[in-house]
Amino acid sequence: MSHTVGVRQAQKQKTRQALLDAALVLLEEQSLSSLGIREVTRAVGVAPTAFYRHFRSTADLGIALVEEALGSLHPLIESLLAEHDDSEQLIAHMVDLISAHVQDHPSHVRFLARERHGGVQPVRAAMATQLQRFAEEVRVGLATQAESCGWGEDDLLMLSRLYVDHMVMTASELVEAEPGTEEALKDTARRQMLVIHLGRAHWLDHRS
Repeated sequence: MSHTVGVRQAQKQKTRQALLDAALVLLEEQSLSSLGIREVTRAVGVAPTAFYRHFRSTADLGIALVEEALGSLHPLIESLLAEHDDSEQLIAHMVDLISAHVQDHPSHVRFLARERHGGVQPVRAAMATQLQRFAEEVRVGLATQAESCGWGEDDLLMLSRLYVDHMVMTASELVEAEPGTEEALKDTARRQMLVIHLGRAHWLDHRS
């Protein structure tokens, strides 16, 4: 009996993943707000009723894509922040991490770039929640650095949001980059983040 349940669960998960993968392919050519459930189920080869065993709506599917696209990055960023207390090294490795993620998951990144300001509010909210979580994680990492001495939590969160916003912008630029331009874009991203870092060094002077 338990074997049968396990097989059914595996098949259910396989179908769910197939729906996500099919939707991602279809979303290369359209927005989530225009995506039809029948389109997705037709691409997978299942009845439209099967969709509702996994998702309540296309918005619910979109939220799952957001989690799939960004969820795996949280432990990587936390590990990166824990390993590097030198800001310039951290910036370089952060840009490399974003670049690798874009190379491995280009369709997810294009979906995020398109839907961050798209017409499906629950998906926008899910992205905002994920990015806020990243900002909090970066803030925790920045707080351990000697350069953060004297900084308040609000200012550290403001700084971490700047870094996160820049990472999102970098990912969006890299996924649309012309072949052969990626390294130049990465170098620009590193230098831009270094400007933010240098401004950080004088922030308390401004505050006083």
